[in-house]
Amino acid sequence: MARFVDIHPEDPQARAVGQVVDRLRDGALIAYPTDSGYALGCTVGNHDGKDRIAAIRHLDDRHHYTLVCHDFAQLGQLVQVDNRVFRSVKAATPGPYTFILPATKEVPRRLLQPKKKTVGVRLPDHRVTRAILEALGEPLLSSTLILPGHEDAMTEGWIVKDELDHVVDVVVDGECTAVPTTVVDWSSGYPEVTRVGAGDPTPFE
Repeated sequence: MARFVDIHPEDPQARAVGQVVDRLRDGALIAYPTDSGYALGCTVGNHDGKDRIAAIRHLDDRHHYTLVCHDFAQLGQLVQVDNRVFRSVKAATPGPYTFILPATKEVPRRLLQPKKKTVGVRLPDHRVTRAILEALGEPLLSSTLILPGHEDAMTEGWIVKDELDHVVDVVVDGECTAVPTTVVDWSSGYPEVTRVGAGDPTPFE
């Protein structure tokens, strides 16, 4: 049975955030709110967590997992960012964007898109998410919580717990919207908007 952790959306309680972080460090898979719906998350080194995410969402090897970062310093260790990319990403974050970029050697091979050697990264603008990331001190391996047969991400913590009570370890309660991130693919050296979501695509078109 998943533990339900209620975290204040505007002023996240350090104790509650610490409980979530402790479970993550112990290998837990969490469902947590972001600025683009609920997501599934675990630490980057959690091999079992990635497999559990794939099983819940029925994902194949072509899926782009996302590394959710607290700040640009973390992001810069994970993906190759030249000056042009840096300026563009910096201007748009934190916010509801996912950027597909060539990965550095810091990213485990099992997390990469097999052919392009790319990975998704994002800097969310959600206080609960950012509080968890700051306390954890490392990125989260993440995937939007869209169940098989559904088109939109889940947005209500109590519904997430009801649906996934026996397949995740922690459900973090919090407010979020169902509008997905805007995805910008930089893997070919220029920005290509592959999904229009909550983030304004204009700067990348």
